Amino acid sequence: MHFFLRLSLKMMRLRKTTISVLVILFVVLCSTLAFLLEPETFQNGFNAFYWVLTTMATVGYGDYYAVTVPGKILTIFIYIFGIGLLSLVIGKVIESFGSMQRQRGAGRLNFRGSGQVIIINWSKKAQSAIDEILSYSPESEIVVIDDSSQHPAEHLEQVHFISGDPSADDVLMRANILEAKSAIVFADARIDESALVDGKSLLIVSSIERIAPNVHTTVEIVQEKHVQNFRHNHVNEFVLSHDAVSRLAVRAALQEGNSDVLMQLLSREHGDDIYEVSLNQAWKTYGDAFQDLLRQGATLISDRNDLTINRKLDQPIPRDAKLYVVSDEATYRRIVGKLA
Repeated sequence: MHFFLRLSLKMMRLRKTTISVLVILFVVLCSTLAFLLEPETFQNGFNAFYWVLTTMATVGYGDYYAVTVPGKILTIFIYIFGIGLLSLVIGKVIESFGSMQRQRGAGRLNFRGSGQVIIINWSKKAQSAIDEILSYSPESEIVVIDDSSQHPAEHLEQVHFISGDPSADDVLMRANILEAKSAIVFADARIDESALVDGKSLLIVSSIERIAPNVHTTVEIVQEKHVQNFRHNHVNEFVLSHDAVSRLAVRAALQEGNSDVLMQLLSREHGDDIYEVSLNQAWKTYGDAFQDLLRQGATLISDRNDLTINRKLDQPIPRDAKLYVVSDEATYRRIVGKLA
């Protein structure tokens, strides 16, 4: 008994590749011996191989079985060692799954996909952003980068977690930044000094722009005076967090219902939303686009960040225009289908 206990402990310490080789050799050896001992029973090598596997798995269909004494001794040998060996393999597989899950929770697994949205610095805002992304596109892949040691949204399969310094090149590469669709950098709420918060965000976007300049970057900025620094680093979009909240609060206080309209535009879960539409060759002027979209149930509101196009409807639409409309999702899908 002591011998088997020591043998089991040694087997448990073996590498997975070593155990795999041992299992293959064991099955091949036993299959060969079974066929050599009882060629009339098994008829060919494959049947012997099949019998060894069913015996190791304790299935025992009874379609093949040893009838000679040497064959029965081999069967006993497979019972004693083969079943234990297969159990060891199953244990290693379960252990591998458990190890992978622990590594996922600790943020040590690299992300291998592409087209992902990377969210940097975990907070309640980051959680809301994930909910918003998944409500708009449930199949989206999201990668969260944070210097914490525990996956913040482990219950969501689409959310991958990378633990580490978001400004470090190796951490960004683990998130596969080169093939990302976009990156959103939230202000680190764990830092008290606002200047240091923006400083960390600036360091992160500098690393992203250096490594993957084609990735669309959006940054939450705490102090407005730092905007020019972010512009210098070619940040695509930025949001002034305190400024946005203050403006929304003032509008809600002075103009009743104003905040409800803005909240609908900010969320894809309720009401209409803002969508980008492709140019139609039939549209020559902003007026043409405005009237055509209006007939389809959408309201043209801007060309990029220009919200004054409703006062210049007679002007031609530039070739590089990016038109945005307000509509519900069904109307937007219908418009996209006609433009395609």
